[in-house]
Amino acid sequence: MPAEYGIDPTGVGSVTGLKRMGEIKMALADEAAAEAQAIATAINSSLADSSIEPDSPVETNPAIPEVSQADASQQTIAGENESMATRNDAMEVLLAPGVGKEIKVKLAKGKIVQYSWQSEGGIANFDVHGDSVALDIDYHNYSRGAEHSSSGELEAAFDGNHGWFWRNRTDSPIVVKIQTSGEYTDIFLVE
Repeated sequence: MPAEYGIDPTGVGSVTGLKRMGEIKMALADEAAAEAQAIATAINSSLADSSIEPDSPVETNPAIPEVSQADASQQTIAGENESMATRNDAMEVLLAPGVGKEIKVKLAKGKIVQYSWQSEGGIANFDVHGDSVALDIDYHNYSRGAEHSSSGELEAAFDGNHGWFWRNRTDSPIVVKIQTSGEYTDIFLVE
């Protein structure tokens, strides 16, 4: 059935919910393919880089707030200077094997947040997306894949929450560190 693959020419899949199930199925397939490609790339690059020690302990930077699983499910991190229109923040999250977490910023439509993140200890599957309760938008995809790091600009397609979800598909814990700068009003962790 086309709806099984996220295609719905008749509209029946939307009514029955099969189209959404197909979209989820295709997103998971894309994530698995990106993960396989990233793992292959990482294996090739780690063979070339003998300085990587997989069992070395993760060092934390005291200047960056560490977010643990014991923290509340949603935590607000204050910006360096809230009186300015541009904020600058740095956060890190610890991802146990199989665990996913996300960090979001509140952005108005057309506003931009610049970001740079990197994972230590393994490749992180990521999904950059947005949502808005006020506009009844559950999910708006910007990009996804599996990488050690990523940077760029995210321009808000609408007023709402926009951010990064990471999942650890490795057998070891990884730490993801992100730095953001932009005209967002809030930044928070969602577990």
